[in-house]
Amino acid sequence: MFVQSELTPNPNSIKFLPGKTVSKSGSFEVTKKDETNNELIKNLFSVSGVESIFLGKDFISVNKHDEVEWEEIKHIIISLINDFYSAGKEFVVEKDLNENSENLEEIELKIIKILDQKIRPAVARDGGDIKFKEFKDGIVKVQLQGSCSGCPSSTMTLKQGVQNLLCHYIPEVKQVEAI
Repeated sequence: MFVQSELTPNPNSIKFLPGKTVSKSGSFEVTKKDETNNELIKNLFSVSGVESIFLGKDFISVNKHDEVEWEEIKHIIISLINDFYSAGKEFVVEKDLNENSENLEEIELKIIKILDQKIRPAVARDGGDIKFKEFKDGIVKVQLQGSCSGCPSSTMTLKQGVQNLLCHYIPEVKQVEAI
């Protein structure tokens, strides 16, 4: 097995591509070792300098602390991912860990549809994700995850990309903010 890695716009994040399914049920982010019992995630957090881990359908984004260099930890992360899949495991996560979208207003469902169809694929290419949190008084609140979390260019992406797109398709949207 050969785990590939890709740089992302965030210098503290690398997207790892194991060539296998990572999550069978959506994407999610883990920011603390004790938030999960997952073997691979716990092992990745044991690497000194790992700050957060984001799991997408077919990739794992790892964010590190500023003071740690990728040359110090990248090979360890790749080795842990290789060991996990070499042990015969087919995916990292099977069950859905995400919140559901019941009891949402029609406009919120429209916002989620645009995020899912037009924005999430582009954000995933950079090793991240964007999650709808709320819509109130013309303001859409979203959470940036994975490589997008803490990325220097995320503010520009949010304003020039996400906000412009949502305002174009949904006139009620006036602004987009990250929480």
